[in-house]
Amino acid sequence: MNIYVETYGCTANKSDERLLMGLLKHDHHEIVDNIKDADVLVLLTCTVIGTTEQRMLSRLKVFQKTHKKIVVTGCMPSVQPELITSIVPNAFLIPPQYIQYINDIMDGNRPSFIETKKTMLPKYFDTVIAPIAIAEGCLLSCSYCITHFARGKLRSFPIQEIAADVCSAIKQGCKEIQLAAQDTASYGLDTRTNLGMLLTQVCTLDGAFRVRVGMMNPTTVQKNLDSILTAYKHHKIYKFLHLPVQSGDDEILEKMNRGYTVKDFTRLVERFRKTIPTLTLSTDVIIGFPTETEEQFNRTIELLKQIKPDIINITRFSARPLTTAKTMKGRVPTHVVKERSKRTTEICSKISREKNQEHLKKTYMVLVTEKGKQKTFTGRTENYKQVVLTEPVAIGDFVHVEIIDAAPTYLVGKLI
Repeated sequence: MNIYVETYGCTANKSDERLLMGLLKHDHHEIVDNIKDADVLVLLTCTVIGTTEQRMLSRLKVFQKTHKKIVVTGCMPSVQPELITSIVPNAFLIPPQYIQYINDIMDGNRPSFIETKKTMLPKYFDTVIAPIAIAEGCLLSCSYCITHFARGKLRSFPIQEIAADVCSAIKQGCKEIQLAAQDTASYGLDTRTNLGMLLTQVCTLDGAFRVRVGMMNPTTVQKNLDSILTAYKHHKIYKFLHLPVQSGDDEILEKMNRGYTVKDFTRLVERFRKTIPTLTLSTDVIIGFPTETEEQFNRTIELLKQIKPDIINITRFSARPLTTAKTMKGRVPTHVVKERSKRTTEICSKISREKNQEHLKKTYMVLVTEKGKQKTFTGRTENYKQVVLTEPVAIGDFVHVEIIDAAPTYLVGKLI
C-alpha cells in the first residue's frame, strides 16, 4: 500500500516517525509524499499546548474528507482518544509506546497491545539527520505537562541496543545523531546506567558524525552531572545544552512541580559553561502560569538577562487536560499574558542577536545538514549554531567556514 505520513512535535515523535517508516518499508509498503497518492494516511500527533491540539484537529478534519484509511499515533491517542474519534470515528489509534504494531494495523488486524522496545527494529532515514530514541516516558510530574500522561513512566533502552541503532543510521549515511527522550538526563536512572555512560559508548563508534543531546531537566541533570560533563568534552558531542528553566521565580517553580530552584539552575549553567566554554545554551520559559504576578514575571526577565541563553523558547501557559495546573486558581488574564509574551520576545531577540554577534569573524567546521531557502544551505557548528551558506556545498559534508553576519536565530558563513 501507499502510505502518507505527517509528523508534528518533538524529536521523540520524529524518532517514532523513522521507526514507523522503517517498519512499513520492511513490510514492502511505499511511503508517498502527498495525500492524493496514498491509500492510508498516518498522523503522528502532538498535544503539548492548546494551539498544537487545534492544529491536530484541523489536520484530522482534512484527512477525514479524503475517506481514506486513517491511523493516528503520537501523544493524542493516549490522552485524548475521544477527541480524535469525534472527528474521525473510524480512525485506528496507536498510543506512542505501541507504534511497533503499525503493520498489524495495515494488515487489518486489531492487535492486543503489549509494549516492546523500540530499539533493534528497522528505521528509515532519508536525510543526514537521525533522531534516535534512548528512552520512553519520564520520571517527573510537572503540573502543566500532559506528555507524561501520554508517554508514561521512564523506560530506558539498553545502551548496546541504542548503539546498534546509531550504527545503522551511520551506515544509512546519517551524520547528525539526535538522541531523543522526554528528558535525556533521566536516561538510565531506572536501569543503573546514566546519560554520561551512554554518550561515552556512542562516541566510540566509527564514523564522522556528531551527536546532539536532547532536552535535559535540571532536576535529573544534577544526579549524574560529573559523568555528563565528562562525556560532553568529546569532539563528537555538540557543545549544546537544552536546559529549560520555565520560570525565574521559586514560588512559581514549586507550583510547576519542577523540583529545583532558580539557584540550582544557575549553578548548573555555571558548571556547564566552566567545563564547556563554547557552550550554546537553550532554555524554555512559560509566560502566564497561574498566579504569576508582575514581580514574578520580572524575575524571569532578570534571570534571562543574567544568564543570556543563546536560544530562548517562549510559550504562553496552556491549560492541558489531566494536569493539576488546569484547575489552579489565579489564571492570568489573556491580555496580560500577551503583553508579557511580547515583552519577553523583544528582550530575548536582543539577547540572541548579541550572543550570535560574538561569533563574527570566527571560523568553524560546519556539518551541512539541509537545503535552505533561495538556493542556500544550512549547517551546524561544533556548538550547534545554525549557519546559512550561499555557496554550493554537499549535504553531509564538513566544511571550513568563517562567520560574516549574525541574526538572532542564525549565522551567515562563507567557505574558507
